[in-house]
Amino acid sequence: MKLIFDNVSHTCSKAVTNAYSTSFSMATKMLSLSIRQDIYNIYGFVRFADEIVDSFHDYDKEKLFNMFESDLEAALENKISLNPILNAFQETYHNYGIDKHFVDSFMDSMRLDLHKKDYLTDEEYKKYIYGSADVVGLMCLKVFVKGDNAKFDELKDSAMSLGSAFQKVNFLRDLKEDFEDLSRTYFPNTDLNQLDEASKKAIISEIEDDFAKGLEGIKHLPLEARFGVFMAYRYYSKLLDKLKKTPALQIKSTRIRVPNYRKIELLTRSYVKYQLNLL
Repeated sequence: MKLIFDNVSHTCSKAVTNAYSTSFSMATKMLSLSIRQDIYNIYGFVRFADEIVDSFHDYDKEKLFNMFESDLEAALENKISLNPILNAFQETYHNYGIDKHFVDSFMDSMRLDLHKKDYLTDEEYKKYIYGSADVVGLMCLKVFVKGDNAKFDELKDSAMSLGSAFQKVNFLRDLKEDFEDLSRTYFPNTDLNQLDEASKKAIISEIEDDFAKGLEGIKHLPLEARFGVFMAYRYYSKLLDKLKKTPALQIKSTRIRVPNYRKIELLTRSYVKYQLNLL
């Protein structure tokens, strides 16, 4: 029966989330059951696309990406896919009326990672972040507001800002891997060969502005989503604090992490803030 296959697809998307990101998985578990699976479905889709361009070095990445994109288009058109990750995503896509533009923009940014190494202008940088992060936030927001278009329009700018903040923190955290292993430079007008404190400070200031705008939106999310998104915000804020205290040269030479025990501590403190309405 199709229901069994759909349940298997859901299980796969949840397994991908749990396997690839303990922090995102923890935050997703704080969402209401009514929307949790749909966020797993979105994460599974975006994670697989990202893995193709970032990790499969021993294979023809472009060929794999083209196959994945073709399967995606078929899944969205036919409302089914034998790829369980895409089958789960298409269900969420159709149930919440996710804009096809969001999906296309995301895939466009992922395709850039196949060949593009440098982002030399603010325009290139912002376009990449919009496609790789902002639209993911907008897909999730579609789920959070459950079809309330007025609420979506009210919160879309803050959702984009939060997505941008998360992505820029990832860029800074993954500086060593992106620059040395993948030869990518996302930050424009920044010489990563000689990353200095002034450049790091400018990047962090930009991220803090995005976080401030994102937090305002979190305060107005529906209750089913608010604590889970706040938890993700708290985790990335803590990661940014660590990056802020880490010398620029060290950021370039190592990957900064928040240990699991600190994530549990963050969860506890975040829950207290949430219960006391101290967001």
